[in-house]
Amino acid sequence: MTSIDVMVLDEEPEAGDAGSKTAEQKYVAHVERLSRQSVEKNFDPYVDIAWDSPEFEIRVDDPRWAATAAEVFGETPWFHTLSPDVQARLGLFRIASAMKLGLEFENILKRGLLEYAFKLPNGAPEFRYLLHETIEEANHALMFQEFVNRTGLPVQGLAWWEKVGSRRVVALARWFPSLFFLFVLGGEDPIDFTQRRVLRESEPHPLVARIMRIHITEEARHLSFARHHLKHEVPKLSRAKRVRLSLIAPILLGQMARQMLLPPRQIVREFEIPKDALRQLACSPEALDGVAESLHKVRQLCIDLGLVNRFTVRLWKANNIWAEPTA
Repeated sequence: MTSIDVMVLDEEPEAGDAGSKTAEQKYVAHVERLSRQSVEKNFDPYVDIAWDSPEFEIRVDDPRWAATAAEVFGETPWFHTLSPDVQARLGLFRIASAMKLGLEFENILKRGLLEYAFKLPNGAPEFRYLLHETIEEANHALMFQEFVNRTGLPVQGLAWWEKVGSRRVVALARWFPSLFFLFVLGGEDPIDFTQRRVLRESEPHPLVARIMRIHITEEARHLSFARHHLKHEVPKLSRAKRVRLSLIAPILLGQMARQMLLPPRQIVREFEIPKDALRQLACSPEALDGVAESLHKVRQLCIDLGLVNRFTVRLWKANNIWAEPTA
C-alpha cells in the first residue's frame, strides 16, 4: 500500500435512550467494523517502507534532526549553546528514544491484549479484533526497532524496574480490563496527539513522516476500540471499581503522558541537560498546557463516563492535566 489516509473512527453515534440490547448491538457492530478495516487497510513495515531509498537515509549530522530537536528544546537557552552537530544528534537521539519507548510500551500492550483475549468465550467479537491489533502492534515494533537499528545510536527504553513492573500492567487485562485500557489510552493518546501535530505543523525527515503516517492510521483503530470498550464496560462495573478507577485515572494518565512526552533519563545524562532547562521543559506553563492538551480526548471520555466529580477533579488539577471542558 502506498497511500495513507488517517482514519477517524471514534465519532460513532451514541445509543441515547435506546435499550441495552440496541447499545450492545452498536458496540458489536463497531468492533466488527474495526476488524474488517484491519483487513482492508493494513501495513507491512518491510513492504510499505522503502528502507533503502536514498531519501530515507539516516545520517547523524543531517541538519533536519536539529530542527526536530528545536521543536522540543528550542525554548531553553541551553539548547542554543550546542553546536549544530550536537543539536542534530540530540534530535535523532530523541526520535530514536521515543521509538524505543514506544515499541516497549507496545510489548506490554500486546501481552495484555493476548491476556484479555485468552479468557474470551467462543463467538466474542472482540477476539478477532484483539488479534488483528496484536499483529499491527507487532508490525509497529518491527518498524520502530528497524529505525532504531539504522540510527546506530545506543538508545535505551524502559528501566529494568519498569520492565519488571510491566507484568502487573499485563495482569490488569485479566482482573481489571477497564483499568488496562485506560493505561492503553494514557500511552497512545499523547503520542497520537504529538505525531498528528508534527505532521500538521512541520516537515519531519521523510522516513519519520512515513513511519508516523502508518502508525497514526492503524492507531486510530486501536484508540477507537479502547474508548468504545470503556464506554461499553465501565457502566457495568461495581460502584467500588468505578470509585477506584476514578481515583487512579488522573494519577495514571499524568504519569503516562509525562513519560511519553518528556526527555527520558538517558538523554538527560547523555547530553548533560542542566536542571534549569529540565524545569522549563517540564514545568513551564507551555509545557504543562501541552501535557494537558495531549490528554484532552481521554479526559473528556472520563468526564462522559462519570469518573470525574467535584472530589476527583482535585486529583486531575494536582497532576497538572486538567482543563475545563469545552462545548
